[in-house]
Amino acid sequence: MTAPSASSPAPSAAPSSGRLASLDGYRGFIMVLMASGSLGIPEVAKNLPDSGWATVAPWFDHVAWAGGVLWDMIQPAFMFMVGVAAAFSTAKRLERGDSWGAILRHAAVRALVLVLLGVLLASNWSKLTNWSFTNVLAQIGLGYFFLILLTRVSTRWQICIGAGLLIIYWALFACWPASPPPAASTIKWMQPHDVLSGFFAKWNPHVNAAATFDRWFLNLFPRTEPYVYGGGGYQTLNFVPSLVTMLLGLICGERLRRKDSSRTKLRVLVVAGVALMAAGLVAGIFVCPIVKRIWTPSWTLWSGGIVILMLAAFYAVMDIKGWKRWAMPLTVVGMNSITVYLLFQLSGGWIRETLARHLGADWFTGPYGPMMSRLGVLAVIWLLCWWLWRQKVFLRI
Repeated sequence: MTAPSASSPAPSAAPSSGRLASLDGYRGFIMVLMASGSLGIPEVAKNLPDSGWATVAPWFDHVAWAGGVLWDMIQPAFMFMVGVAAAFSTAKRLERGDSWGAILRHAAVRALVLVLLGVLLASNWSKLTNWSFTNVLAQIGLGYFFLILLTRVSTRWQICIGAGLLIIYWALFACWPASPPPAASTIKWMQPHDVLSGFFAKWNPHVNAAATFDRWFLNLFPRTEPYVYGGGGYQTLNFVPSLVTMLLGLICGERLRRKDSSRTKLRVLVVAGVALMAAGLVAGIFVCPIVKRIWTPSWTLWSGGIVILMLAAFYAVMDIKGWKRWAMPLTVVGMNSITVYLLFQLSGGWIRETLARHLGADWFTGPYGPMMSRLGVLAVIWLLCWWLWRQKVFLRI
């Protein structure tokens, strides 16, 4: 998420011509989406159920369980970009003479910091430390050290290892004893028709293999009361298949560093994206459901294809066509992504309250009040990023 500059090649690659603008533009686009809080569109749609907002609102909210829309692509794109940046940052450190021991020590420290930041954010509204590892930062941290280890193997081995992880993760769920459907009181965010049946019932919330693991693992930590299930059905073991998402980014990053022409690189990205999307859709029909909240293998493939195509679009426009100026508002955010994430998670509510206090609550009431509130938060965070960018201050881990 906040890897160093993508500017230098590994010994096996041709020298880069400079920082890829598309990486910062793409990362900034994802961070702006996240910090926008969906622009309050779902809330506006509820206030104006007969308006056009009701038509577009489903694309700006997470699906209940199976499937996915634009809003569900934020986290996989986030994690994918970690892998892309890792390809460049690891090569840069090797080029300047860092040993592998130093690189791995740095990766271990970064992984630990990310996990602890995830726990910090999960504990933000708790009286005690909430030892939860489903936050995106914690998920990245749990897989980051292994991701850096995988920079040492060939692309063929990376693909084989990624496929092996998905097969093992699928087998864990598929071979787990079937359980009754989850109690309705534990899945209030779902409708009855969202509950899976038949073989796919093994991937229902709270009754799947990963949920059972968490009922053992999370109760090893101090808690005010025993852990039974988590809100939203997210699980710690999600980091295993999401490591594959980061690995896809690593493979793409290494491809972008090659000596091939820009057109060839773009073609490879597009073909890979389409192939993964197709594979994910087929797997979602015959192998396991496409579910983001437990990062099923079919979700990994399908969302992986989509985020690769998103990178391909930014690469075509910004690095091949050279159209970069339009993306400056995104680049400002993309170069301080960790700052944006922490500000939004820790200060979003405070910013909204402060704006209402000083600008007047009338600005944030009425049918479009939620949209004005979200736009206000986004504007404040963007202005701070712009100021940091002007000062050349970039928070790194």
